[in-house]
Amino acid sequence: MKVMIRRQGETFSAYIAKKDLEETIVAMEKPGLWGGWIRLANGALMDLPDMAADTPLPITVTARKKAPPP
Repeated sequence: MKVMIRRQGETFSAYIAKKDLEETIVAMEKPGLWGGWIRLANGALMDLPDMAADTPLPITVTARKKAPPP
């Protein structure tokens, strides 16, 4: 799914246009954001693609929805 990632001060947010949903990113697997999973404030998990740490934001990427752990 297409997700727009942007930074607001010290926090990141993700906007999913298809669902008209914007949520704060509350946890991430890797400190550089890219190449691991992210958790949104609503509990959704997504895998982000590998990208350079200095990738300019905002940017739209293709993320994969991930099932939450049991």
